[in-house]
Amino acid sequence: MNLFRRRLSGLPVLALLCAAAGCSSADDSASVAVPSPSAKVVELCRNLDRALPSKVDGRDRRDPGPASALTAGWGDPAIILRCGVERPAEMNDTNADSGEVDGVAWLMQKQGDGGYRCTTALRRAYVEVSVPSGDGAAALVDLAPAVKKAIPEGIAD
Repeated sequence: MNLFRRRLSGLPVLALLCAAAGCSSADDSASVAVPSPSAKVVELCRNLDRALPSKVDGRDRRDPGPASALTAGWGDPAIILRCGVERPAEMNDTNADSGEVDGVAWLMQKQGDGGYRCTTALRRAYVEVSVPSGDGAAALVDLAPAVKKAIPEGIAD
């Protein structure tokens, strides 16, 4: 019983420390699933992460959690990039039935919430960009130079 009281007596102190330090169980940054591609694709994604712009569609870079070189984000609501994702079932890489923005082919899929999910085609790694609303073209224009620089043309494994 004495041990039980000692554990409980420490809880108010812990709560006060958390309050003073600004601890919170809620995080106001976006959270996304981190892809788990092959080592070769991870290296391409790291190169992409280093080449990404600090602003996309006028929004400042604000990466989602958990921190990873395979994910990036801009603004709030966030434009989210995930590198090394699986090929979407709707994609046919052999004929690239997708749109092209500044030399990068994209499969653009309208989402139920009015946003878009855009995935690169004909690149050695699949890069997915989720745009919360609008047409997504401005975000893709800003991201295309980095994709061209870091992810070589070809068919992803």
